[in-house]
This record gives sequence, C-alpha cells and structure tokens, in this order.
Amino acid sequence: MAKRSAPEVNAGSMADIAFLLLIFFLVTTTIETDRGINRKLPPIEEQNDPPPIKEKNIFMVMVNRNNQLLVEDQLMELQDLRAAAVKFLDNNGDGSCAHCKGEKNPDSSDNPEKAVISLQNDSETSYKTYIAVQNELVAAYYELRDKVCLQKYNKTYRELEARYDDPKTKEAERLRLEPLVKEIQAMYPQKLSEAEPKRN
Repeated sequence: MAKRSAPEVNAGSMADIAFLLLIFFLVTTTIETDRGINRKLPPIEEQNDPPPIKEKNIFMVMVNRNNQLLVEDQLMELQDLRAAAVKFLDNNGDGSCAHCKGEKNPDSSDNPEKAVISLQNDSETSYKTYIAVQNELVAAYYELRDKVCLQKYNKTYRELEARYDDPKTKEAERLRLEPLVKEIQAMYPQKLSEAEPKRN
C-alpha cells in the first residue's frame, strides 16, 4: 500500500503577517510615562546677592534621621503638616492679598508671593518619609489653589490642570485654559526650597 504524503501548509506569507501585526501594535500602543516630582532647577546665572527674605516669610520644615518632623522649631505629626503650611501660606500678614483668608498674624508670612517653604532632610531620612512630606507640602498649595479656583470659576484647580495637561484636550480648549491655570498659579506660587541634606 502506497504511503500518502500529508498536504503542506503554505507558510510563505506568515512573516509578512507577523511584520504587519508588529507595526500595528507599535503604532497603536500608548506608553505611560512616570511623572515624578515636579521640580525645576534654577538656571545658571551670575552670582548676585540674593534678595533679602524676612525670616517670618520662611516656613522651616526639618526631618531628622528618625523621620521626625520639626516645623518652626516645634515637633509635629505628618498629618498636621498640611494644615500648618496652609495657615502659613494664606496668612496675609501685610494685608496686601485680596484672596487670602488667613489670620493676618504680623509674625507670620506677609502674602503668598513672599512666602517660602524651606525643607531640609537628614542624609538618613527614609525615602518614604521624604516623599510623604513633599506630598503634604505640595498638597497645601493645591488646597489653596482649589479654594480660590472654586470661587472664581466654579471648578477646582486640579480639574482645570487635569484638562489642560490631558493630551486629548483640543488645542483651542488648551489655549482657553492656559491663562486660567497661570492666574491661579500666580495667586499661590509654589515656592518650595530644599536645603542641602544634613550629614552626620
């Protein structure tokens, strides 16, 4: 009895199909990018004497090697840091801020434009604590921006910023949102200074 040969499958176009699928997935896949902490290094400039800053306009936050917070020379828990930063930024000590709702304490910051938050860590501070402190300080700015934005535009600043940063937002809408976002940022400018970590 004669042996039958199995019919062959024509695989000549398999490489073409695989190549087309590869191109399809490369074109249609979106790659998520990590956003990290939003910090800009200052540009290199000639050394000029920095403008004097009154001590009352500096909010000192220190984190020691045991991950304890020292805020304005007082021990503080992490959950109280945001409220203390909001109180400092919104103080309006000189009465020049029309949108501030603070206590107008003459011993605290004059206005949000002059207020600076200074953060210093120990070289042995844990990364988790460092990020948690950063989050609370940045959240204080966002809380104040949200309040003033709700009053002016009936939307939170986070909503405006999210729509402005969304790549799906049309260019015309982005151009409409840009001055609103910049206006709110100017009302509470984020001035967060990091001092050199302490070495043991």
